[in-house]
Amino acid sequence: MRKVAVAPYLFLLPALAGLLLFKIYPMLSAGWTSLFQLNFAAGGQTFIGLDNYRALWEDAMFWRSLRTTLVFNLILNPLTVLLAFALALLLNRRIGGTAIFRSIHFIPVAVSIPTACVLWGIMLNPEQGVVNSMLAGLGLPPQPFLSSDTQALGSIIGIVAWKSVGYWAIFLLAGLQEVQAHLYEAASIDGAGRWQKFLHVTWPLLKRPITFVAVAVTSHHFFLFSPMYIMTQGGPQHSTTTLMLESFNSAFLYSDPGRASAIVVVLIMLTLAMIGLQFRLLRTKH
Repeated sequence: MRKVAVAPYLFLLPALAGLLLFKIYPMLSAGWTSLFQLNFAAGGQTFIGLDNYRALWEDAMFWRSLRTTLVFNLILNPLTVLLAFALALLLNRRIGGTAIFRSIHFIPVAVSIPTACVLWGIMLNPEQGVVNSMLAGLGLPPQPFLSSDTQALGSIIGIVAWKSVGYWAIFLLAGLQEVQAHLYEAASIDGAGRWQKFLHVTWPLLKRPITFVAVAVTSHHFFLFSPMYIMTQGGPQHSTTTLMLESFNSAFLYSDPGRASAIVVVLIMLTLAMIGLQFRLLRTKH
């Protein structure tokens, strides 16, 4: 009995160790570092309390990065969940070619983020990119995409959604396949139409998988860094500078780890608030 009780924890131990080492410890370290300022003269750090947070309150670049982060996530996160859900519904249908499509839709997930960013950067090139060539074939004018301060953020949102939707759809597809067929049959006997079946059968039983996907997408996208760094470096005119990228710039370009850590702490608090709101909106009684 003792061996049976201990075994699950032994299997979880590597994951828990990784969580503590790569998630919990860096968060606590960021909170501690945000209370200090790098002192070049003394060759160390000076304790300054909450001064880094007071400086952020008066920093226009911080507020601009915060606004960009919120816009990015408030568009991308619902879009990702919605597209993943639509894709899961399509994959769950028993039609010809579904098995092949299930393999094809996962290809973007298998491509690494740096590779995807480089490929899309080439395709969205304003002068020689294949996307503008396709637009020209349709008689449409070329678009600046990543070189435009009005289109760059939207372009990155589209690329990230393309990259991640297939992955999250797998979780929702698993949830759909757990819905028992007799529940739909009972609803049909009661005279329920397609929309009523979705509203009263599919949606209640998928609330937990959707909540999991929404929370996971939020925690991932708020800390997303690679696409902005690789494709635009935060430009043009800081239009794609998110809090995560601003934290990176503070630490490695401006040599200010205290400010960088303070930004990370704010980002963590913001992410937790968004996750809490999602749990409240998607909570279920069962």
